[in-house]
Parts: sequence; C-alpha cells; structure tokens
Amino acid sequence: MRICPLMANVPAQPENSLRIELVLNHRMPRMDTILLEAIRLQERNLTLKRISRTAFKALFNEKKILIKGQAAKPSSALATGTTYVDILGYVEE
Repeated sequence: MRICPLMANVPAQPENSLRIELVLNHRMPRMDTILLEAIRLQERNLTLKRISRTAFKALFNEKKILIKGQAAKPSSALATGTTYVDILGYVEE
C-alpha cells in the first residue's frame, strides 16, 4: 500500500461532520472571522450557510469546531497554508 505524500498530512474527517478547507496566503490573527466567511461561501450545507452569529459562537462553546481533532477557539490564530476545519453535526446535504 502506498500513501500519497500530499494526503499524508490531511487529518481524518470525523463522522457526521462537514469539512471546511481554509487556504490562507498570510497568517490570520483570529479564526472565527475567516471561518464564518468560508461557511457563508460554501454550498454543501445550506443550513450551516445561513447560521446566525449566536449559533456560530455556540458551535465553539460546545466544542463542535475541530482542527486536527482538537476543539478550536474563536481567537485561535491560523498560519499560512491549508487548515482543515471540521464542524460536527453538519454534513453535506
């Protein structure tokens, strides 16, 4: 069995989750603003696309937003490159 080097760095996606891929050209001081923008631009889950700011904040508080399997914080900084964010409880519709 061979593993593609590019795929070796991609974490496994949890069941019952929607994955958002953030590709950044420069560091972002807070993840919540860029993630909400990416959620609003995606078309794979229309319920999530229309999420309110209050409900979005609740996802962080309920630890339903993960990076590499770890609960993310809204104030987390994001490095340049690709970050895979999994949102639990949402799937492609």
